Amino acid sequence: MADDYYNLLGVPRNATEAELKAAYRKLAMKYHPDRNPGDKSSEDKFRKINAAYEALSDPKKRQVYDQYGEAGLQGGAGVHPGFGGGAGGVDMNDMFGDIFENFFGGRGGGKRSRRGSDIKEEVRVTLEAAFHGVEVPVPIDRVVSCGTCGGSGAKPGSSPRRCPQCRGTGRVQFAQGFFSMSQTCGECGGEGQVVDTPCRDCKGSGRERKREEKRIRVPAGIYDGATMRVHGGGDSGGPGAEPGDLFVVVRVKPDPRFERDEDDLVTETNLDICEASLGTTLELVAIDGERTRIKIPPGVQHGATFRVREKGMPRLQGRGKGDLMVRVKVRVPQHLTAKQKALLEEFAKTLGDEEGGSEGEGGLFKKIFGGKD
Repeated sequence: MADDYYNLLGVPRNATEAELKAAYRKLAMKYHPDRNPGDKSSEDKFRKINAAYEALSDPKKRQVYDQYGEAGLQGGAGVHPGFGGGAGGVDMNDMFGDIFENFFGGRGGGKRSRRGSDIKEEVRVTLEAAFHGVEVPVPIDRVVSCGTCGGSGAKPGSSPRRCPQCRGTGRVQFAQGFFSMSQTCGECGGEGQVVDTPCRDCKGSGRERKREEKRIRVPAGIYDGATMRVHGGGDSGGPGAEPGDLFVVVRVKPDPRFERDEDDLVTETNLDICEASLGTTLELVAIDGERTRIKIPPGVQHGATFRVREKGMPRLQGRGKGDLMVRVKVRVPQHLTAKQKALLEEFAKTLGDEEGGSEGEGGLFKKIFGGKD
């Protein structure tokens, strides 16, 4: 004798949909095969309560069961497509993604929202623009709701009708063994509605591709390669679904004056041998446009670096700015007049062992000029 479905779920015959669902959840968790590996009795119990819930959760099946019992459901009205691709087949990824979804916090059998696709674009800004922050135009091609039909997909003056296969849910359920599963409705493609007279412009899709320009605010201190996300800036989704996002990759152009090292900026300055030997004061223009003075001490060596505080890039994730690093390059003259060469020769003789001798034979003079004739 077949088990009574109401007794299997432990609910009265006038149980509400919420009571049925709560009872099923509790029993399914208790007897699920994954929780009772190798226990044939639990597996059989799980199969029976699954069949009971499948019948009683469907108003039409429940009505048939109440009148005729389990025999009345044999060969019932559910959709039972076979496995495999093609018409009426089951998308395996779709199927397994929906197992128990309606019972354990899923969509409750409702139509699946198809979120719009994301869009990725790239913009290029100068280092100076990255320092100050800038608003840039970003031209994009995106999918939007059709302006002619308002996104319905139907010719103006007509309307879509509810899909008869899924009754507007966008999903069809079927049983496979002791599992109750669902898949996207093949009749309406998951939209829950059918368009008999398609819109001429969008061919019934309800969407069209449009060229738009969005203005994006690039924050001060942005790094090369940083990606900014604009919520809802991507393609429109299906009916009732949210749009995708727009991702903007920022490329900072190389600057001939400065090289960036995280939040610091590095620049180079040339000194002649006299400036390097005697010391000097340099005046530089920082990236913010302000002039800054740097005191160079006598005897500075080639490659020495001086730090100017708070003259670098703004810190993107914090307060203040990085520093400006000024690297010294001592420039050796390549073409000397006879008088300049004579003076340097005389100067080289006065260096003595401490200065000149340490440079090897010929001293500083030979290092600079490659030796005497």
